[in-house]
Amino acid sequence: MARKQPANKAPSQGGRYRVGVYPGTFDPLTNGHLDIIARALKMVDKLIVAVAVNAGKGPLFSLKERTAMAKREIEKLGTKGTIVEVVPFDNLLMDFVTGHGADIIIRGLRAVSDFEYEFQMAGMNTRINGTVETLFLMASERNQFIASRLVKEVARLGGDISSFVPAAINRSVRAKYKV
Repeated sequence: MARKQPANKAPSQGGRYRVGVYPGTFDPLTNGHLDIIARALKMVDKLIVAVAVNAGKGPLFSLKERTAMAKREIEKLGTKGTIVEVVPFDNLLMDFVTGHGADIIIRGLRAVSDFEYEFQMAGMNTRINGTVETLFLMASERNQFIASRLVKEVARLGGDISSFVPAAINRSVRAKYKV
């Protein structure tokens, strides 16, 4: 299926209009997430940051709050000419991806332990729809250890998370924990 590209956006190399989806819970959005987003912007013509409901993880922030935070921080980041949308979702990732005309899933990897899980997910997704590619981006050296789960734990115990998240998100997390 040919994708119609916006009039103001030239296609990537090879003449294809590439749409990528970067899914996650983003609870909270970290500097590591923003690093992956910034690097993904160089690889696609349109990036959809898909904010998952993922109630099973017991998120600290509501879906609406996480979506708003992601929009605000990505806007500050700048899109470098790439179209960016932040969209909440609560369905099968492959249904979301194909429903938005995407052909690439972007996933960040911090460590070997991430790879095993992500490798299994990529295999399952390929079996569901072999036309969608999964692109793994290694976390940059300064962000390899940052995980939303650990950020929340440090904050809950009164620790300083300012080097792990943007300032506005730091304030929001601290307000949730009243620290």
